[in-house]
Amino acid sequence: MMERDVLMRKRIGVLMGGLSSEREISLASGEAVLASLTQSGYRAHRIDVGRDLPDRLKENRTEVAFIALHGRWGEDGTAQGLLEMMGIPYTGSGVLGSALAMDKCLGKLLLMGLDIPTPAYAICRSEKDVDFPLPFVVKPAREGSTVGISIVRHADEIEAAVRTAFGYDNKLLIEHYIKGREITVAVVNGLALPIVEVRPKSGFYDFASKYTKGMTEYLVPAELGTEIEERARDEALTVWGQFDLAGCARIDMIVERDVPLVIDINTSPGMTETSLVPKAWAQRGSTFAQLVEEILQGAALKA
Repeated sequence: MMERDVLMRKRIGVLMGGLSSEREISLASGEAVLASLTQSGYRAHRIDVGRDLPDRLKENRTEVAFIALHGRWGEDGTAQGLLEMMGIPYTGSGVLGSALAMDKCLGKLLLMGLDIPTPAYAICRSEKDVDFPLPFVVKPAREGSTVGISIVRHADEIEAAVRTAFGYDNKLLIEHYIKGREITVAVVNGLALPIVEVRPKSGFYDFASKYTKGMTEYLVPAELGTEIEERARDEALTVWGQFDLAGCARIDMIVERDVPLVIDINTSPGMTETSLVPKAWAQRGSTFAQLVEEILQGAALKA
């Protein structure tokens, strides 16, 4: 493992932007990370990721990569595999953990095998495959930030919801809709952070609720009661270990009848100072700069 003074002499490339539907969110995360690293004295530089990423890494003489990419080709193991091939240490989960968490259908299979509570589901590969009791949620298997997601409450809404989701992926997750308390548990280098409760004013934590100021209320720490909190943290840490995660990850859940049910796993969560992980980290009395450095240390472990 590299010591801090050694890391500070390395050229650190902050990978941001990318080619996914979450490009703009990734740019915001990346700029926040870049500013923090620069202010802390690191030799950090911006890399706006495209298909020329190998050339950009070489041109910038990148020695360590801080991954601030969201979605496909950045959070799904592909960028991680490239960095492995090039021998560049990077932040976050490896190829396997990233791929497992990104694919909601494969993730469900593993959650069920581990007996981790999660809503009932079905995997859909064509419009004819939709045979599931209402209400349910339709999700593209490999998208983030609720892109392409719809809640279906009535039969006449199924066709449009499925068509929308198939616009983003050729495999969909159909999941039982549960109206419960939405919480998230962030884990940084094996440490479970204070739990955040998310209360969208629209009733659905969709893209607009996530990224429009004032549309969502956040309770940090969530007021759940000791038993539910302990169970949520235990589930998050089990996911962390069994999905082979590393660095920083966020496990989203819905609480139904005092039981936290895992609904999503994010291996490269938002990293602006108002994102969920920084909110949870700040509750510990630590700064955003300290969070960024802690995540960067995870890359040092791969060196």
